[in-house]
Amino acid sequence: MKAWKHFKTITRHKIQVMKGCFRVGLYKQGLLHDLSKYGPSEFWVGVKYYQGDRSPNNAEREDIGYSSAWLHHKGRNKHHYEYWIDYSTKEIAGGMTPVPMPDKYIVEMLMDRIAACKIYNGSAYTQKDPLAYYQRGTEKAPIHPKTKELLERLLCMLANEGENKTFAYIRREILNNKK
Repeated sequence: MKAWKHFKTITRHKIQVMKGCFRVGLYKQGLLHDLSKYGPSEFWVGVKYYQGDRSPNNAEREDIGYSSAWLHHKGRNKHHYEYWIDYSTKEIAGGMTPVPMPDKYIVEMLMDRIAACKIYNGSAYTQKDPLAYYQRGTEKAPIHPKTKELLERLLCMLANEGENKTFAYIRREILNNKK
């Protein structure tokens, strides 16, 4: 039963991201988004820790101290800023540094955050939720300044002006799709 519920949750999420990606012209990304969640190393962990109202990755972290599913996921999905961390050739603490994400993956990350909020918040979802979710979890996140600036601009636009204006802006100004 948990397997079916988890499958439905990740599929509903994937469909939400796909709809958003399609609205801005990112058809391939919409189709391919989060396919790794259906593979065994992510899917069965998701089933084990499924709760229905939050990410199973957080429950796995609480249980064993890290999320094996997340470590697998972030290394295969370019719409996560964590994918874009590399070793630095400069003298910096830890030797790791964020690098700029291509705009199309920043846009997919936005769609991912919108979809996650819609799935987990249900009918209580508002256009301000993705910004609030971002602000709760990224204070010290290793995000490249260029990536952070665009993501925050789009999240604020979404919060203040809604999906239609934000998505039209993305198509016209970010992705240069003159529709």
